[in-house]
Amino acid sequence: MASLIQRFRAKLSTPGLLLGTLLFAVSLTPSLLPRDFVLQGILSGTSFAIGYGLGAWGGWLWEYMELQLPPGRVSRAIKIAAALLCILVALVSLYLNTGWQNSVRKVMDMPPLESAHPINVALVAIAPALILIAIGSLIAYGISLVSRWLRRFVPQRVAFVLSVLVVGVFTAYLFNGLLLRNALRAADNFFERLDTLQGQMNPTPAPTDPLFSGSSASLVAWDTIGRDGRVYVETGPSKEKIEEVIGRPAMQPLRVYVGMRSAPTLEQRAQMALDELKRVGGFSRSVLVVIMPVGTGWVDPPGIDSLEYLQAGDVASVALQYSYLTSPLSFLIEPTYGTDAAQALFKAVYSYWTTLPRDSRPRLYLHGLSLGALSSQGATELYDVLGDPYQGALWAGPPFSSPTWGWATANRQPDSPEWLPRFRNGSSIRFNNQTNAVAKADAEWGPMRIVFLQYASDPVVFFSYDALYRRPAWLEGERGPDVSPDLTWYPVVTFLQLGLDMALSQTSPIGHGHVYAARDYIDSWVAVVDPPGWDTAHLDALKEALEPTDAAPRQP
Repeated sequence: MASLIQRFRAKLSTPGLLLGTLLFAVSLTPSLLPRDFVLQGILSGTSFAIGYGLGAWGGWLWEYMELQLPPGRVSRAIKIAAALLCILVALVSLYLNTGWQNSVRKVMDMPPLESAHPINVALVAIAPALILIAIGSLIAYGISLVSRWLRRFVPQRVAFVLSVLVVGVFTAYLFNGLLLRNALRAADNFFERLDTLQGQMNPTPAPTDPLFSGSSASLVAWDTIGRDGRVYVETGPSKEKIEEVIGRPAMQPLRVYVGMRSAPTLEQRAQMALDELKRVGGFSRSVLVVIMPVGTGWVDPPGIDSLEYLQAGDVASVALQYSYLTSPLSFLIEPTYGTDAAQALFKAVYSYWTTLPRDSRPRLYLHGLSLGALSSQGATELYDVLGDPYQGALWAGPPFSSPTWGWATANRQPDSPEWLPRFRNGSSIRFNNQTNAVAKADAEWGPMRIVFLQYASDPVVFFSYDALYRRPAWLEGERGPDVSPDLTWYPVVTFLQLGLDMALSQTSPIGHGHVYAARDYIDSWVAVVDPPGWDTAHLDALKEALEPTDAAPRQP
């Protein structure tokens, strides 16, 4: 047993332990969203493994280059000191973790934690650390094995380089070509079957109102709309509810939804959406909104509900499902599907809309949340609509890869922060958050009004691959209102933290992270649509009335 422990200690990398512990410690510092001890442990274990691997590689490189090493006694003393330092750093960082997590919770108006359960964090971290280190050791062993075989034919250094290439390509193919792709395809099939089964196991009767998609008068069969489509069609505010809230006469809002199973091809589904929109009289309303859902087909209720109240029901909206997967999986496996669907739906609606008399047709707008916002931005090129432009768009929580958002952010006024840019004079594009910043601009609106609604704490918006090695611009200068003052950028670790934050983006309180509040949708829609008959007092009353609906089910 003693010899086994001795051999294990001999194999441990001192640089690996030092760098691994350092990354473990900084992984406990705050990021955009609060974390529970399980996810924190997974993150910290992963960070330790990456740090250990980098440190071990650095130590190996030192020896490979035949640089001088300390004598045996000194080397043993260094290892003992390094071990003690690692223990001290880990204990101190675990102790500070509660305060760091509470700094995030404070800016999000969440109650503080009495403890972040540091012992549980440390215990959970062991599993991912050991698994990843074992995988890394296996890859290193493979490189060594291939290198030894190649030395029979080529010089030692050439053999090493070739072995790294061979094992690297094989590992990448094994992970990306086989494991990841097959897992994603399996997920696609699973979510498609789940969508079908949920409709069969929890059947809901088709609407009886002929103005509803899925009714007996509808062109869209109720059982093809999908789970999230049925929620969108059924849960909107009624004419009576709108009248009760706003205190004046209203109309029944019109909602059209076409699911993946509603027609065989994308073009047929887009045409069905247009035909259904015509059938229910959508082009007779004063406002028409083309919505792109998130990956599963979900339409965020506060996003469209708030507009229907502002317009006293005088609004029609149309949405088209393009995937069964959740947004992150959809982004990985079928990143162009959403854009293709947005282009097909917009082309169908816009082509018909342009044939109508300009003085009697509805004003046309685009809308989407998250992956829906990304897809919606690709619905058309500006040059294709210059002759007869649509009136505007509200895109909430635009993902970091959104082209229009990225261009406008990069070209913002130099004195405006990245988390709330000011684009030129504000006559065409404005950004909004919890502070109704959209109401402040240097110029009046032009013919097209585009608003990006984003929270500084939204990792879907502010994730960046560059965070791996570069401090994000949104950390420069003044922080966003819901970003922890203790958030500090660290190479590699901040990148991992933001990646985990994206996975947790729906767990934040309403009005933070990737969970957008009705009150902020209201301010944004007012800027985009300019609905008649509203003043500050009535808008405040509407926000208060819709506050409970913020608790409606969110994006799956």
